[in-house]
Amino acid sequence: MRRNPDFRTTSSLHTNASLLLFTMKSLEIRNLTIALADSLEEPIVKGLNLTINTGEVHAIMGPNGTGKSTLSKAIAGHPDYEITEGDVLIDGESILEMEPDERARAGIFLAFQYPAEIPGVSIANFLRAAEQARLDEGENVDAAAYYKRLYEKMDDLKIDRKFTARAVNEGFSGGEKKRCEILQMAMLEPTFALMDETDSGLDIDALKVVADGVNRLRGENLGVMLITHYQRLLNYIQPDYVHVMYDGRIVKSGDKNLAIELEEKGYDWVKNELAAPATA
Repeated sequence: MRRNPDFRTTSSLHTNASLLLFTMKSLEIRNLTIALADSLEEPIVKGLNLTINTGEVHAIMGPNGTGKSTLSKAIAGHPDYEITEGDVLIDGESILEMEPDERARAGIFLAFQYPAEIPGVSIANFLRAAEQARLDEGENVDAAAYYKRLYEKMDDLKIDRKFTARAVNEGFSGGEKKRCEILQMAMLEPTFALMDETDSGLDIDALKVVADGVNRLRGENLGVMLITHYQRLLNYIQPDYVHVMYDGRIVKSGDKNLAIELEEKGYDWVKNELAAPATA
């Protein structure tokens, strides 16, 4: 498997149903095995299968070290990870031979658990450069149209316009960093958002602000994979499906009630269920 060398980061009812089927897109994770690029003999994710359609929010839960973050990073093309088996497909077409920027153009967006600081680069210029990178050679972003759209998105997300004059994530609180990523997602309009522990390091007020932003962006044109340890985030972003990862695999799936059960019983409940057949 080729390693990526660089990571820079719709008749009435019948017609509506046909249109929905036509516009729905899918991200299919098929029998995926992932290891660190320098330790291929020790897989972290092991034969994982999952399909996410646009219009759906899938929460991925599980204890530390089960491969949740590894899964999101490998899908996005992070060079520290190598997919040794399986495939990742968007609408039936594999993305594994694509570079990270090509995957982004294909509709993949990764929101990091720990977003990096970029001193000296304002959020406005960063987002403009990201939009420019998606255009064909010879095309340029229309500045007036760009700022009009940027301010519309910020107003919709209730973000102060002065925010974009600041350097990307420099001196930001945890909540500000996550808000910056929500703004990026709003501007880039991906098809599939992979959100790696969006609630990490947030107090309850910041969590509510970030969750409100995600809820404003969710809809039939966006599929979301939401990685979290805790059920509290799912009080504000209600998932359509909840999956539990353990030892590199999805071992249990359900609706939002599964997350509530996990909060009550803990992950040992799942571990004990898995161990029961072997000890019976």
